[in-house]
Amino acid sequence: MKRLKLGNKLIFLLNSFAAFLLLLSYILPYIPPKSFGFLSVLSLGVPLLILINLLFFIYWLLSVKKQLILSLVVLIIGFQYLNAMYKFTASKKVADEDNFSIMSYNVRMFNLYKWLPNENIEDDIISFIEFEKPDVLSLQEYPRSERIKLEGYEQFNGTYVKSARGGQAIYSRFPIINSGSLEFPNTSNNAIFVDILKRKDTIRVYNVHLQSARINPEVEALKKESSENLFKRVSSTFKAQQEQTEMLLEHKSKCPYKVIITGDFNNTAYSYVYKEIRADFKDAFESAGNGFGRTYDFKFFPVRIDFILTDRAFTVNGYKTYDVKLSDHFPIKATLKL
Repeated sequence: MKRLKLGNKLIFLLNSFAAFLLLLSYILPYIPPKSFGFLSVLSLGVPLLILINLLFFIYWLLSVKKQLILSLVVLIIGFQYLNAMYKFTASKKVADEDNFSIMSYNVRMFNLYKWLPNENIEDDIISFIEFEKPDVLSLQEYPRSERIKLEGYEQFNGTYVKSARGGQAIYSRFPIINSGSLEFPNTSNNAIFVDILKRKDTIRVYNVHLQSARINPEVEALKKESSENLFKRVSSTFKAQQEQTEMLLEHKSKCPYKVIITGDFNNTAYSYVYKEIRADFKDAFESAGNGFGRTYDFKFFPVRIDFILTDRAFTVNGYKTYDVKLSDHFPIKATLKL
């Protein structure tokens, strides 16, 4: 750094710190939150760290300085993370008579508590679903007071603990031959599943809603909460998510059928719980999506916390994230073939 001016030396120090944090985040999916919960919090900031390191790389490139090597090497090491954040290829769309579609959508209890000024949220969501006509539909934060009927679908809502304001629901155009719930301890979150019959194939679909850290994305709300309290709360949430994930995986291990996992993980593709749940499954976004694939309306950078994961027996022939602002989440749909 001898040839760098003082200003560039300070910039490079900041660059080095950002590169270190990004490198550290690469190993976080392999560290159980129960062991180092405070470190797991860093996984939420991976998209921002990637963008910051890209900006540092561009800065040094334009300045024609060899310091660009630092961020370049760190970004290359984590190239798979770039793929999880942004897909440069066009969306895959393959027509096939054997295709079927599956949608996942956190409907935020159809705006029950008037978070959005729109008075017709429930009707608008139903109209959107009826227009898209997914063959299988997983809804999270489905109000326990509701039993919305969609024409042509069978429905399973699961069970609820007494404290739950909402839960999950699965709708299917295929016959539902079995169903059940996984009740996570000490929380109103849960997972439900259905076994559906598509011709001669039985397919299990899970709808998962992992523990939420309840982070308010509004700037003023974030200012009111101390970083220490926020850190502790998110750390505790990730530990609960690990326990819930272990329950889900134990249940899935006993399933004799091909599996699709949908839902709101309340965590990113850089987290321990995502790595454990995905295992050797396909991420439909990575297989057929494009762009950032943002699924949560977070104001500071794109966040993908809703997923459709499939057994490798499925071919992903399409994927779409809808820019539909009827919730704090955006609906996603995958087109699959078995």
